[in-house]
Amino acid sequence: MKEVQIPTFFHEVFGQRQRIVDIIIILLFGVTLTTVLFILYPHMYRDIAMWRSVLAFILVFDILSGCIANFTASTSHYYAKSQAKRIVFISIHVHLLLVAVLLQLSFMHAVLVWLYTIMCALLIQAINGRHQVFVAGVLLSLGVAWIPMLVTEAFVLIVSLLFMIKVLYSFSVDHYRGYESR
Repeated sequence: MKEVQIPTFFHEVFGQRQRIVDIIIILLFGVTLTTVLFILYPHMYRDIAMWRSVLAFILVFDILSGCIANFTASTSHYYAKSQAKRIVFISIHVHLLLVAVLLQLSFMHAVLVWLYTIMCALLIQAINGRHQVFVAGVLLSLGVAWIPMLVTEAFVLIVSLLFMIKVLYSFSVDHYRGYESR
């Protein structure tokens, strides 16, 4: 597959070199699923200012696209080179909290999901070696089990689960450890 050099500004999203097909899949996944969510659940944004809806759409798009982008070898290798970058990336992920505020959703539910996700992601960062994938899988499975008990609105459930997958599992785990880096 053909790879392209990624401009420095986008290294945090795509890494340094990315396959064109991966970029297309990432963007299609993000745009399609975000659009479908906003079409199927118009009550989530109907009674709020347009700027809040647009900003929430962008943040949800970022969550969903990032969920897939973080599974690519290029993005994984980019962050595997610097533990500090990984920790900063985890720390700045307040997207779910912002979506809750913008769409006037339950802030307490968002905080609980966000806190669980961030704490687990930081724990995974402290684990080196082959056990990282197992521990992350257990923590992800626990989150997938308890979040539906907490969140009943389908839109919020989908965004919350994909946020958790993005930060806790697809980003925090070095999925390509031991494979030749790009």
